[in-house]
Amino acid sequence: MEGGRGGRRRRRWEAMEVDCLVNVFARLGLDDLTLSVPFVCKSWLAAALDPLCWKKLDFRRLELLPWSHFPKSFTLHYSLPFFSFTYLLRFAVCRSCDSATELRFPLKTTSVEDLIFASNKCPNLKSVALPVLSPDEEEQIPNLIRSWKNLERLQMEIKPSNFSELLKSISRHCRRFSELRVSGSIREEDAMAIVGFLPRLKKVDLSRSYLPKAELMIILNGCRKLGEVIVENCVGFHGGDGEILAMASEIKEFRDKGSKLCYVHELHRDDSLGFHGYAL
Repeated sequence: MEGGRGGRRRRRWEAMEVDCLVNVFARLGLDDLTLSVPFVCKSWLAAALDPLCWKKLDFRRLELLPWSHFPKSFTLHYSLPFFSFTYLLRFAVCRSCDSATELRFPLKTTSVEDLIFASNKCPNLKSVALPVLSPDEEEQIPNLIRSWKNLERLQMEIKPSNFSELLKSISRHCRRFSELRVSGSIREEDAMAIVGFLPRLKKVDLSRSYLPKAELMIILNGCRKLGEVIVENCVGFHGGDGEILAMASEIKEFRDKGSKLCYVHELHRDDSLGFHGYAL
């Protein structure tokens, strides 16, 4: 304890109850939880080891290039010969003690072995953001889904080649699933798979996709529980299309800003050649 103004006494941070510290530290990112908090004092270390601080594992907020600050500091603090994402993942998952509910993989540097490890050791995940994978690696995703029975939200930067199989696995094993985010070429078979396997979706984000009007209409007509639809900057339909807006009129939030029927390069001026642009 230390004195304050007017003789009042206030508690120092390190003297706070562990539960209070845990409540604060649970709001921090992985960089602070690994490099800062544990090295302040024993009470902070004890609080930082609480699994509740490790429920949200967001690796996308970290700069993981070998020459960047975080990998260098992490390697130094934990006396490692070199940095690897595999070690960092296992470190964080171990501290979560099966309590992790959110896992966002970095877009790169993730191996299939890392995905399998997370599938086995994080059974209570509700939200997962997958990395960019090769076609061979994508084949593993439906098998991973089986372990995440509490999964509610899935984010993929690129639509996998086995998209239908993935949705089928979600339908079978994830009864609470409600939110899907993916970008890519959404064909008729993809739209039909979304409607067929996930008719109770509450939110779908297909922004930056090739999404023809007919396929969007299939999704809007087939998923009657949708409360939020985000299809911004898509190619395949005009944003503000009257027929689409009529179909989406009962959806609480519908966003189609920047969507166009076809891709058009931005017009630019060349003093010698004039204006140029073309559509695909």
